[in-house]
Amino acid sequence: MKGDHIKYRERDYKYQLVEDYAVDTCLVGFEVIQELFQLSKGGRLTIHAGYAWDGASGPTFDTADSMRGSLVHDVLYQMMREALIPVTCKDLADWIFYQILIEDGMSESRAGIWHMAVSRYAESSCRPDSGNKEIKVAP
Repeated sequence: MKGDHIKYRERDYKYQLVEDYAVDTCLVGFEVIQELFQLSKGGRLTIHAGYAWDGASGPTFDTADSMRGSLVHDVLYQMMREALIPVTCKDLADWIFYQILIEDGMSESRAGIWHMAVSRYAESSCRPDSGNKEIKVAP
């Protein structure tokens, strides 16, 4: 048979988007076109069906009011990790996250705590190469 090895990375995804989702953001001036997500120069973020993410990170739990925010935030951080948008967009990504949490019904106090947490402690998660895990080969 053609090809006797596979290369893969271990990931910790919990969710997979079933249909495309789009949202307008304040991240304007960038154009990103990837297989599973796109960001238009006007700031429209489109995430395609099949995109996988891990929900909210840290010592917390996923709830209906955190799902959309965690999805958008994960995509924006992935764009920064992959150097598709600059890391200087982190504050805007964190603000978008906060705004979506509020829009989706999360209490302002809980959303504020989450926003503070990503603002203070998530910088390493958006730096290029911070999300790369070791590439393994099998067999």
